[in-house]
Amino acid sequence: MDEILDLLRQNARLSVEDIAAMTKKSTDEVNAIIKKLEDDGIILKYATIVDPEKTGEAKNKVCAEIEIQVVPEREHGFDAIADRIYRFPQVKSLYLMSGGYDLKVIIEGDSLQEVAFFVSEKLSTLEGVRATKTCFILKTYKENDIIYVADDKDRREDAMA
Repeated sequence: MDEILDLLRQNARLSVEDIAAMTKKSTDEVNAIIKKLEDDGIILKYATIVDPEKTGEAKNKVCAEIEIQVVPEREHGFDAIADRIYRFPQVKSLYLMSGGYDLKVIIEGDSLQEVAFFVSEKLSTLEGVRATKTCFILKTYKENDIIYVADDKDRREDAMA
Protein backbone atom coordinates (compact mmCIF):
# COMPACT_ATOMS: atom_id res chain seq x y z
CA MET A 1 0.00 0.00 0.00
CA ASP A 2 2.80 2.44 0.93
CA GLU A 3 4.64 1.73 -2.31
CA ILE A 4 1.54 2.55 -4.38
CA LEU A 5 0.90 5.68 -2.35
CA ASP A 6 4.49 6.85 -2.90
CA LEU A 7 4.18 6.28 -6.65
CA LEU A 8 0.94 8.27 -6.78
CA ARG A 9 2.50 11.09 -4.73
CA GLN A 10 5.26 11.38 -7.33
CA ASN A 11 2.93 11.11 -10.32
CA ALA A 12 -0.84 10.84 -9.91
CA ARG A 13 -1.19 10.28 -13.66
CA LEU A 14 0.41 6.83 -13.56
CA SER A 15 -1.92 4.23 -15.00
CA VAL A 16 -3.02 1.24 -12.97
CA GLU A 17 -1.12 -0.92 -15.46
CA ASP A 18 2.10 1.03 -14.89
CA ILE A 19 1.70 0.86 -11.11
CA ALA A 20 1.04 -2.88 -11.34
CA ALA A 21 4.21 -3.39 -13.40
CA MET A 22 6.28 -1.26 -11.02
CA THR A 23 5.01 -3.02 -7.89
CA LYS A 24 4.74 -6.53 -9.39
CA LYS A 25 1.05 -6.69 -8.45
CA SER A 26 -1.96 -7.44 -10.61
CA THR A 27 -4.09 -4.58 -11.93
CA ASP A 28 -6.98 -5.91 -9.83
CA GLU A 29 -4.83 -5.68 -6.68
CA VAL A 30 -3.71 -2.15 -7.56
CA ASN A 31 -7.30 -1.05 -8.27
CA ALA A 32 -8.45 -2.51 -4.94
CA ILE A 33 -5.64 -0.78 -3.01
CA ILE A 34 -6.29 2.59 -4.68
CA LYS A 35 -10.04 2.28 -4.01
CA LYS A 36 -9.34 1.48 -0.34
CA LEU A 37 -6.97 4.46 -0.06
CA GLU A 38 -9.69 6.70 -1.50
CA ASP A 39 -12.51 5.17 0.59
CA ASP A 40 -10.48 5.48 3.81
CA GLY A 41 -9.81 9.15 3.12
CA ILE A 42 -6.06 8.63 2.77
CA ILE A 43 -6.13 9.90 -0.80
CA LEU A 44 -8.17 13.09 -0.56
CA LYS A 45 -7.79 14.52 -4.06
CA TYR A 46 -5.87 14.33 -7.30
CA ALA A 47 -4.68 17.74 -8.45
CA THR A 48 -2.77 19.46 -11.20
CA ILE A 49 -0.06 21.85 -10.06
CA VAL A 50 0.16 24.89 -12.31
CA ASP A 51 2.87 27.55 -12.33
CA PRO A 52 0.84 30.78 -11.91
CA GLU A 53 3.72 32.89 -13.28
CA LYS A 54 3.59 31.08 -16.62
CA THR A 55 -0.21 31.26 -16.94
CA GLY A 56 -0.41 34.92 -15.95
CA GLU A 57 -2.55 34.10 -12.90
CA ALA A 58 0.13 35.47 -10.56
CA LYS A 59 -0.50 38.98 -11.89
CA ASN A 60 -4.19 38.70 -11.03
CA LYS A 61 -3.92 37.29 -7.51
CA VAL A 62 -2.51 38.45 -4.20
CA CYS A 63 -1.40 35.84 -1.67
CA ALA A 64 -0.71 36.53 1.97
CA GLU A 65 0.41 34.61 5.01
CA ILE A 66 -1.36 35.65 8.18
CA GLU A 67 -0.18 34.77 11.64
CA ILE A 68 -3.01 34.71 14.18
CA GLN A 69 -2.97 34.70 17.95
CA VAL A 70 -6.18 33.30 19.38
CA VAL A 71 -7.76 32.42 22.69
CA PRO A 72 -8.50 28.68 22.62
CA GLU A 73 -12.08 27.77 23.49
CA ARG A 74 -12.88 25.68 26.52
CA GLU A 75 -13.45 22.02 25.55
CA HIS A 76 -12.70 22.75 21.87
CA GLY A 77 -9.21 24.25 22.01
CA PHE A 78 -8.16 25.67 18.67
CA ASP A 79 -10.46 23.46 16.58
CA ALA A 80 -13.58 25.63 16.85
CA ILE A 81 -11.89 28.82 15.68
CA ALA A 82 -9.97 26.90 13.01
CA ASP A 83 -13.29 25.54 11.74
CA ARG A 84 -14.66 29.07 11.37
CA ILE A 85 -11.54 30.27 9.59
CA TYR A 86 -11.04 27.47 7.05
CA ARG A 87 -14.59 27.84 5.78
CA PHE A 88 -13.83 31.24 4.22
CA PRO A 89 -13.29 30.79 0.46
CA GLN A 90 -10.21 33.05 0.55
CA VAL A 91 -8.42 30.60 2.87
CA LYS A 92 -6.19 28.23 0.92
CA SER A 93 -4.33 26.67 3.87
CA LEU A 94 -4.60 26.76 7.66
CA TYR A 95 -2.09 25.37 10.14
CA LEU A 96 -1.91 25.09 13.94
CA MET A 97 1.56 26.31 14.88
CA SER A 98 3.93 26.32 17.82
CA GLY A 99 5.83 29.47 18.73
CA GLY A 100 4.77 33.10 18.90
CA TYR A 101 1.39 32.67 17.22
CA ASP A 102 -1.23 29.93 17.12
CA LEU A 103 -2.52 29.69 13.56
CA LYS A 104 -0.99 30.38 10.16
CA VAL A 105 -3.37 31.09 7.29
CA ILE A 106 -2.54 31.34 3.59
CA ILE A 107 -5.15 33.38 1.74
CA GLU A 108 -5.67 34.53 -1.81
CA GLY A 109 -7.48 37.59 -3.11
CA ASP A 110 -7.84 39.66 -6.25
CA SER A 111 -6.15 42.76 -4.78
CA LEU A 112 -4.30 44.12 -1.77
CA GLN A 113 -7.51 45.89 -0.77
CA GLU A 114 -9.47 42.63 -0.86
CA VAL A 115 -6.91 40.89 1.35
CA ALA A 116 -6.82 43.86 3.72
CA PHE A 117 -10.62 43.87 3.92
CA PHE A 118 -10.66 40.14 4.64
CA VAL A 119 -8.16 40.54 7.48
CA SER A 120 -9.73 43.65 9.02
CA GLU A 121 -13.43 42.85 8.56
CA LYS A 122 -13.65 39.05 8.58
CA LEU A 123 -10.65 37.53 10.30
CA SER A 124 -9.69 39.96 13.05
CA THR A 125 -13.33 40.41 14.12
CA LEU A 126 -13.85 36.71 14.88
CA GLU A 127 -14.45 36.00 18.54
CA GLY A 128 -11.26 34.64 20.06
CA VAL A 129 -8.83 36.34 17.65
CA ARG A 130 -6.38 38.42 19.70
CA ALA A 131 -3.95 39.60 17.03
CA THR A 132 -3.03 39.16 13.38
CA LYS A 133 0.14 39.82 11.39
CA THR A 134 -0.06 39.84 7.60
CA CYS A 135 2.86 39.20 5.25
CA PHE A 136 2.31 39.37 1.50
CA ILE A 137 3.87 36.65 -0.62
CA LEU A 138 5.92 38.34 -3.32
CA LYS A 139 7.31 35.33 -5.19
CA THR A 140 7.19 31.57 -4.82
CA TYR A 141 10.45 29.73 -5.38
CA LYS A 142 9.46 26.30 -4.06
CA GLU A 143 6.24 24.90 -2.66
CA ASN A 144 5.33 21.32 -1.75
CA ASP A 145 8.57 20.02 -3.31
CA ILE A 146 7.81 21.79 -6.60
CA ILE A 147 10.48 24.25 -7.78
CA TYR A 148 8.90 27.20 -9.59
CA VAL A 149 12.04 28.93 -10.84
CA ALA A 150 14.03 27.78 -13.82
CA ASP A 151 17.55 26.75 -12.88
CA ASP A 152 19.10 27.50 -16.24
CA LYS A 153 21.95 29.64 -14.90
CA ASP A 154 25.44 28.20 -14.80
CA ARG A 155 26.31 28.57 -11.13
CA ARG A 156 29.89 27.37 -11.44
CA GLU A 157 32.54 29.85 -10.51
CA ASP A 158 34.35 31.45 -13.38
CA ALA A 159 37.47 29.32 -13.82
CA MET A 160 39.20 32.11 -15.73
CA ALA A 161 39.16 34.62 -12.84
